[in-house]
Amino acid sequence: MTLPIRPVNLWLGCLLILASIVHSAAKAHADPGSASLTLRGHTADLTVAHFSPDGSRIVTAANDRTVRLWDAKTGKEQLSLTGFTEGVRCVAFSPDGKLLATASRDGAAAVWDAHTGARIADLVGHAAMIEQIAFNEAGDRVVTASHDKTAIVWDTKGGKLATLAAHGEWVTGATFSPDGKSVLTSSSDEKARLFDTETGNVRLTLDGHESMIAMARFSPDGTRIVTVSSDKTAKVWETTSGALVATLAGHTRGVRCAAFSPDGKRIVTGAADKIARVFDAATGQVLAEMSGAHRRLISSVEFDHDGTKVVTAAHDNRAALWDAQTGKLIATLEGHEKSVEMAEFSPDGRFILTASLDGTAKVWPAGPPAP
Repeated sequence: MTLPIRPVNLWLGCLLILASIVHSAAKAHADPGSASLTLRGHTADLTVAHFSPDGSRIVTAANDRTVRLWDAKTGKEQLSLTGFTEGVRCVAFSPDGKLLATASRDGAAAVWDAHTGARIADLVGHAAMIEQIAFNEAGDRVVTASHDKTAIVWDTKGGKLATLAAHGEWVTGATFSPDGKSVLTSSSDEKARLFDTETGNVRLTLDGHESMIAMARFSPDGTRIVTVSSDKTAKVWETTSGALVATLAGHTRGVRCAAFSPDGKRIVTGAADKIARVFDAATGQVLAEMSGAHRRLISSVEFDHDGTKVVTAAHDNRAALWDAQTGKLIATLEGHEKSVEMAEFSPDGRFILTASLDGTAKVWPAGPPAP
């Protein structure tokens, strides 16, 4: 005799199946090895991508002569900025997220309204490609670094405030100090310099590398500077005096990138030897080595918001997530079809954003906190 199936058992079974599906979906969403969003729309190499300061939006820039803004949760495109005559090399949000600054390969730069897409100002003055563009903390100044051997400080209405013209070769980067009173530049002339923001006068010259300096960064409190060079080293400097604090050695090929931890006590470096290292910022001691995940040079390195994780991007079409204390690999982020130019954490540390020459950006869960 066939027994009837009770409705309550049927409902219970459905609920168990539904719970299993939800659990599997949640697990997949939390898996740092699987992209949760792919931002498609660019038709050429995508050179850079950034989260907005509040993490709600993403900006991407590409060689297709467009800049695009996206909803960071849904991946929906919100705005497309056009009118560029060459590929867009770099882009930055203002600290309040209301403005965008863009710079392109022809040396043109501009300031835009990040919500309406209105072009507010053209920054006219460079004679060659711009390598970096950045806002100060107050959001009322912009600095650009160019292959024409200069950096320029601007107001957000397009006014040129100071031309920083002490380098003998192209300027690889420029950034404001946390207090906005100085601009730090790096150059292929093997030197980094600290300029007075208002006058453009040189305050310090950091001279000690034996090859081009690829980038320079301030510590979060502005008291230290890290420089990275093709001479296979990074160096830490005291901001007030320019004294050399430590040389970060051990890489076997040129160091490409570096970042301070949020507390300023550690520095992570990435190099063409496919390895990232975490150093004590005061002593230069190696605290952790991150190797084995990448097959080509590392293009960017970043700590997360609490300094427990590091993300690396590389020209092997992948990024990687690491435990910052032990150097242990947490996840390999695979899915891009060309070199990954950069990777960064969302402001809350929950997600990772990658930008690739395959024309896409991807958002990945950063996974649970490192043990």
